[in-house]
Parts: sequence; C-alpha cells; structure tokens
Amino acid sequence: MRFTRRECMKAVSGGALAMAAGGARALAQAAQAESKSETSRLGMPGLYKGRVVAVENPGVLVSGQYQAEAVGRMMRLGMKELTGADGWPDAWRLFVEPGDVVGIKVNPVGRPYVISDATVVREIIDGLESAGVKRRDIVVYDRYRTEFLDAGFDKWLPDGVRSSYAVEKGDNVQQAIEGYDPDHYMDMALTLPGQSIDDPTARRSYAARFITREVNKLINLPALKDHQSAGVTLCLKNLSHGLVNNVARSHSSTSLNACNAFIPASVSIPVIRNKAVLNILDGVKGVYHGGPFARPQFVWEHNTLYFATDPVALDHIGWEVIDAKRVSVGKKKLVEDTPDQFSTFVHRQPEHVEIAGAMGLGEWDRKKIDLRELKA
Repeated sequence: MRFTRRECMKAVSGGALAMAAGGARALAQAAQAESKSETSRLGMPGLYKGRVVAVENPGVLVSGQYQAEAVGRMMRLGMKELTGADGWPDAWRLFVEPGDVVGIKVNPVGRPYVISDATVVREIIDGLESAGVKRRDIVVYDRYRTEFLDAGFDKWLPDGVRSSYAVEKGDNVQQAIEGYDPDHYMDMALTLPGQSIDDPTARRSYAARFITREVNKLINLPALKDHQSAGVTLCLKNLSHGLVNNVARSHSSTSLNACNAFIPASVSIPVIRNKAVLNILDGVKGVYHGGPFARPQFVWEHNTLYFATDPVALDHIGWEVIDAKRVSVGKKKLVEDTPDQFSTFVHRQPEHVEIAGAMGLGEWDRKKIDLRELKA
C-alpha cells in the first residue's frame, strides 16, 4: 500500500503552493483510492468524528508534578465519555484486541517542561493491558533515539514494554532512508533550497518502519504547544513530523514555510491515516509562545486531558485554547502575531488543521464539533 509515482506527481502538480490551495486534496483522494488496511475502519477520523472530550482536574499538578491518582481519574472519565463504554477495559476494547501490536507516539521536544508525561503513558499502557494487549506487544516510540532517552521515557516504561525509534538523532537534512520504509511515502513538489525536484530523495518523505512494519495500531500522545512555523503542534503535527523523514523542507527558513500543506499530506499516507486510531492530548501543561520548545516563561498549567479519534476536531479545539491563553496574557492570536526573538517565522500556519479537514481527515467545522467538557 503506497502512493505510486504517477499518483503522487499528479497530486502535486502545480507545486507546493497548489498543494496548499487544492493539490493536498488531490493527494488525499489518491490515498483514499488505495486498498484499505484492516484498521481502516478505525482510521481517521475514526469512530467518533467531531467528538472531543476535555477532562479538567485542578489538582492534577502539585508543585508542577503530575499526580498519578488524578491522572487515573481523568483518563477513565475521558475514555468513558468518548466511547460511551461502561468500563475502562470496554472503552479500550473498541480500539484494540489481544494480538494487536500497539504503538504509542510520544512527544519529547518540549523537555524538560512540557512533554508527554510518564503518568499518562502508564495509564495508556494500563488501558491497553486491560483490553488484553500483552506488554511485549506495546511499543513506545519517537523518531530520534537520543531525544527519547534525553526525555527519560526509557526509565518510565513498565517491564516488558518495548521502545522504538526511526534514527539515532536528527540532522539539518533528515533524508536518511535507514529506519524508514521505501514502499510508503508522500511525494510533494517541495525540496530544500539547492536540491533538485527531480531527485526522489529530495521531494519524498518516507514513513518510519515503526508505523509500517512494527505495529498495526497507534495511540497518538501529543502535548499542547504552539509552534513557530506550524502555528500549533498538536495531534496532526505529532504524526507528520514524528513519523516521516525529510521534514526540514516543510519549514526550511523563516519565510520558506509549507507546513500548511506538508502536515496534512504526510498524515494522509494510508499507513499513518489508517493505523492512528486514538488521540490523547496531554494538556496538563501547555506552551503558548515560542514553541515547539518550552521556555519556562511561556509554560502554563492548563490541567486538562483531551480525548478524540478525530485529530482535526481536537486540533481545532487545541488551537482555540492556545489562542485564548495568548489573548489572556496580552498577546495576539496566532494568525495575527508578528515575529519576535522567540517566534521568528514570518507567518505561522495553523491553517494546516483546516486543510486536513478539507482532505477528509476529520471535522473542521466548529458548529459540528461536539466538545464535552468535564471535571474529574
């Protein structure tokens, strides 16, 4: 299952700007025309299109530290409300079953202040086990091994749970094929400056072997953060820039920024779209400026976990949350902001969320988003 050269080049005709305006939709149609994987029923937008559950607990942080008991209550309430299931195992059985090999995509980029927290990771593992998934069939992943270790994920995992990565560490080009799958890629008429559009390596982004060969289901665990080029880095970007290579071309300078097209096109690779069955956004802490890195002056305690199968709907809500925080501290909304020393891109591109909705990855229309706000 892959994009053929003919389909990809047809989809991206007109270049990167056409991709942002309409070519991205053509790429999605090419993806949808591919044969479905066995998990496509659960693939984006998933079982609950447009539904977003927000669970707040003011006591989830004590002196900046996550409280495991509070996280457990939030997780159980959120999964029950999202699915309508009677109990914790029942909720997870809607997404996984014994014999599945399940990946958990974490986010270490905002370390040490805002990352996918250990307590939330452990609760996800507990939920998977309750549905009959063995620990040896749970794989916690991030693209760079060094970042994974620097964030301490390896020290948090219960015995028997495995970890994986695409490559050892990042570089300025990010085109190494080791760790990625040559049969699954997104072909987009955009390269790094000085590279040839005729070079497949320069214009393609290949999916990590982790998602193509190691797991058949994926739980997406992003953090709540703004982003200098993408506007927000939530569910969609945690998948696009965490599961494919050659991502530097999407924002190679402060003005050569194509995240609005690159993110939804990458997430539309069938093997990503069909295997990402659940999104749990760790919004207990958030970053409202200067992201994706977390500077202490821009970190705030939001005390909320979010649950959705629909990444577009959840990212729309997360964008609203970040904008509301920015306005509350006297900053402009993301689309109105201008560059400063912490956020240097000429124009941020949170519109990648709406474009993803236009491509069928989820529900963008705010009137159709069912936001359920609860307290645990």
